[in-house]
Amino acid sequence: MKIQHPFRTALIATLGVGVGLLIIAGVSTLQTILLYVGTALFLSLGLDPVISWLERRRFPRWAAVLTTIVAVLAAFAGIVLMVVPIIVGQITELVRQVQRLFRSGALDDPVTAIKDWLHQVFPVLDVDEVFGYLQDWYESLDLGEIGSTLGESIIVIGGTLIAGFTGAFIVLILTIYFTASTPSLKAAVYQLVPASKRERFIDLSEQITDSVGYYVIGQMSLGVTNGVLSAIFLSIIGAPFPAVLAVIAFFFSLIPLVGTLTGSAIIVLTCLIPGLASPTTALVALIYYAIYMQIEAYVLSPRIMNRAVSIPGAVVVIAALAGGSLLGLLGALIAIPVAASILIIYRQVVIPRQNER
Repeated sequence: MKIQHPFRTALIATLGVGVGLLIIAGVSTLQTILLYVGTALFLSLGLDPVISWLERRRFPRWAAVLTTIVAVLAAFAGIVLMVVPIIVGQITELVRQVQRLFRSGALDDPVTAIKDWLHQVFPVLDVDEVFGYLQDWYESLDLGEIGSTLGESIIVIGGTLIAGFTGAFIVLILTIYFTASTPSLKAAVYQLVPASKRERFIDLSEQITDSVGYYVIGQMSLGVTNGVLSAIFLSIIGAPFPAVLAVIAFFFSLIPLVGTLTGSAIIVLTCLIPGLASPTTALVALIYYAIYMQIEAYVLSPRIMNRAVSIPGAVVVIAALAGGSLLGLLGALIAIPVAASILIIYRQVVIPRQNER
């Protein structure tokens, strides 16, 4: 094959590769901002069904948006005001207990105290062998290097917390903006589609946005259900600070697939902390969450999510794993509605076109 203008062809190809590399570098540089925007869009689509429901109750658009935003902020403020005083009180009480133990001399031999506790909680564990491994590991450490690493880690953690609060504030502002301007944003996107295909595009877009919205509402409903039932049950069995553990159950239930399991494991392990609860309390909590996870998987989740997504279980697992690998926690959260959206396009666009051929 003879190329008519090899220099021009090579120049254009080189420029094309350069533009592609610039686009990839730009996306990499702006990945944090794109993550904020994506999170805000995801949350605003989740609030849209609530706003639509209020509009059907003859709320003006601005009043529906304002009511929804205020309700969400009030809910999170209530959680913070409920949890923070309990955490501060528990930390204060822990410091007092440690001070009492030091004054009484009970911690003169802390290794023996820890071994005795481990023998009581885990009777089948060879505690002496475990401590032997820990002692060998400790003797092999470079304490100077550990101190330097610890100092750097504290700085990194502080910076991460500040960045997290800043990001949360930015996401909040963007969510409010996107929620208030969702109709105009949709209309602007719809105008970019040719008039001959606009009606079909609007139909598919509305199905996709509704799917995302109902998914967010459904996941929030599962989280609230787990949180409320956990608060009631943990209060009945005498678990330590049940309000904090209920909030943990709520937030972890927002994570698909493994969220409820992880939150339940944290709660059960918390009940094993000496001085806070007994192994019997932890065992009762373990039995409860084992039963609850079955009920959630086979009763609650199918009923709550039936309007949100309709995708096979294998696709759910693959989508959540892929999303978590690409974007972390946010990717795991949005992977399922994204998979549902792709399936909508596949079923209503790809398959009908294939059948026409």
